[in-house]
Order: sequence, then structure tokens, then C-alpha cells
Amino acid sequence: METSCVIAGGGPAGMMLGLILARAGLDVVVLEKHEDFFRDFRGDTIHPSTLTLLGELGLRERFLGLPHTSIRTLDAVVNGTRLHPIDFSRLAPPDDFLVLAPQWDFLNFLAAEAADYPGFHLLMMTEATGVIEEGGGIRGVTARGPDGKFDVRAALTVAADGRDSVVRSAAGLRPRAFGVSIDVLWFRLPKPEPVPPSTLAYVDQHGMIVTIDRGDYYQSGLIIPKGGFDELRAKGLDAFHEVLATTAPVLAPVVKSIGSWDDVKLLNVQINRLQRWYRTGLLAIGDAAHAMSPAFGVGVNYAIQDAVAAANALVAPLRAGSVDLRVLDAIQERRLPPVARMQSIQLAAHRRIARPGGAALLPDPLPEPLRLALDAAMPLVQQFTAKMIGRGFRPESVAPELRDPARPAPPAPPPSTRVLS
Repeated sequence: METSCVIAGGGPAGMMLGLILARAGLDVVVLEKHEDFFRDFRGDTIHPSTLTLLGELGLRERFLGLPHTSIRTLDAVVNGTRLHPIDFSRLAPPDDFLVLAPQWDFLNFLAAEAADYPGFHLLMMTEATGVIEEGGGIRGVTARGPDGKFDVRAALTVAADGRDSVVRSAAGLRPRAFGVSIDVLWFRLPKPEPVPPSTLAYVDQHGMIVTIDRGDYYQSGLIIPKGGFDELRAKGLDAFHEVLATTAPVLAPVVKSIGSWDDVKLLNVQINRLQRWYRTGLLAIGDAAHAMSPAFGVGVNYAIQDAVAAANALVAPLRAGSVDLRVLDAIQERRLPPVARMQSIQLAAHRRIARPGGAALLPDPLPEPLRLALDAAMPLVQQFTAKMIGRGFRPESVAPELRDPARPAPPAPPPSTRVLS
């Protein structure tokens, strides 16, 4: 096969990039190794920044027509005290709320929208297995699909195949790993009766439980020390139930719905990023460029912002038939600072949570002077967290010439004088 751009990976970054390129009239091939998008324990949060991007593409209302939960505030219960640290209504409307929707629904939505454009080719059950390297540059990928092995040659190859990216590894790009002190155990819990207020996390000196509302159940996560799963399993399932019920007493009536360890999945939390996201003919985005932790649920939205920044920069040179290294460097220069800043905050949060009793930031019971001080500070906290989590440190915007698929993009600007090798 030959195409303008081949994208390895049909996750949020790969699908969004493929959609925008196809809308711009380019030929693009997206390779997704699974037969469908249905995989549990993936990021479900669609943040205000992503809603804005969908609006710029004219897709916002159609997306919001899918089953979802809209949330304007995210509460945390810390040692029995309910806090309201995140309030997205402090953002400018209409994108002043967060959407919880299964990621497979979001990806199916993007795939259906992209399928309307003749240049979009989504190959399911097809995996990139390596890269085609000629003259010191990447000229496409080797792939394996239901009918066997084949090559996809392209002016640009995009590695969007996740934190264990095959394409990134085959191209010789190695990420720098940052020490992470926690892992997450994921499991489902039915909602207790009566249903408690929407709560992102329950925290005490014993640990931290995340509860993501999925309509009739919670997608839940227990934060544990890095490598601590075997020790927890050795204590038995009853001890696990006790940890959950102690940290979040409101969940005590439903914790025994976890009937075996098969109901519990380990997420090995990683934070890493590439020092250089590109080579001649290749660009890495999303988790392939920078693995984020689940903290604040920003990974999906940063990946989508990578895709939009890349699309804005790539459409014109791809139309011309080649992508200069300076274009790829400019994409990294734009996206690296906000990614590095958020990863630093995630690492700091992990270090705090991993300390003995470190997750419990407040005394129990809460002294009245401290309660009054928290009430006074909360509006400032909400203003900061709404922007940091809801918009990101550098929210992207679809270039005006790419919002209407009927409008051609302007010619590429002249390259800068920076010399790259």
C-alpha cells in the first residue's frame, strides 16, 4: 500500500489525527491491531479541551448525543471530609463540564465520522510490526493483518501505538523513564443504595480509591505501592475487601461483589517521554511519545492535543509530498513543555500518595479553623484546577482552514533556518 500518512495505533491520538487529515483531503491509513475498540480500564474522561476541539470540527453535538455522563464538579472525600477541589463551571461556557464516556464509544464515533471521507482507511486486526528504513529515513511500516504480511509506504509514519510502541522501538527511539512509586488495581463495583454523591476519590491514611461513574456501576481503582500487588493478594480477598470498605465506608455494602482476583486488573503505572519525538519520515505522538499516569485523567486529552497540533502543522507539507524535519521539530517544541509540566505534577502527587499515610492530607476530625480556611481558599483552588485539568497547560485549537473540510489549506510557510540532523 502507498499513502500520504500511515498511523500505527487506533487510539485517541491516532484516530483524531487520521480524521483531521482525511477531512483535509489527504490519504491516510490507520492500523489498529485489535478487532474492535472494546477494552476496559482505558481513559474515559473527555475534558473540556477535547469538547472544544470537537466543536471546532462540527462534531460536538453529535458526540454529546452518545450515552455519557456530564460532570461539572469532581469531589474528593478526605478522612471523612467532602471537598470540592475541581469545578469546571469556572471555565468559559459552553465547554464548562467534563464528559465520562467509555473510550470505545469515543473511538467508534471518530471512526464513523472519518469513514465519510474517501481518503480514510482504517485497517482493523492489523498491526505495525516494524519500519521501512531507506536512506537514513523512515519510509513506512511493515504490517501484519488477517491476510498476512504487507508493507505500507508513506511520506510520514506516525507512531501512535501506545506506551509499548512497536514503531517507536523499531525506529530506535528510546523514552526516558521516570520513577513511579504507585500502581493501580482496576475493578468494577455496583453502586450502593442509596447512591452517594458523585465522588472522584475517597482518601484516608490507609489508601486512595478512585470511583469513575459509568452509569449503573463504578469503574474503580485502588492506589497501591509500586510492586505491591503480590503482597496484597497474599493476604487474601477478604483483606482486600476490608481495605476498600475502610478507605471508602460508603462502598462497604458492595465490595464483596468482587468475587475473585480475576475481577481485579493491575495497571503498571508509567511516566516516560522521548527526548526526541521524530526522525526523518517519522513522528511519535500520544503515549508513544510520553506515557502519562492516570492522575487527573489527562492522558487521553493530551494525546488528542498532540494529534491536533500535528495535524495543523502537517496538512500543508503532506499535500506537497514531504515533511521537513523542521516541521516535526516544531510539533515537539510546541507539545513537550505542557507534557513535561503535567508529568512533573503527576510525579509529585505520586510521591505524596506513596508515603505512609501520605494520601490523608487532612486531620480527622477537621478543626473548625481549618474548615473555614479551606472554604476561603477553595474558589482559588477551583479556578486553578479547572484550567490545569480541564484545558491543560497549552490547549490546542484546530486551525481555521482545517475546520471546514471543503476549504483548502493554505500553502506551507517557508522553513526556518534551524538546521536539524
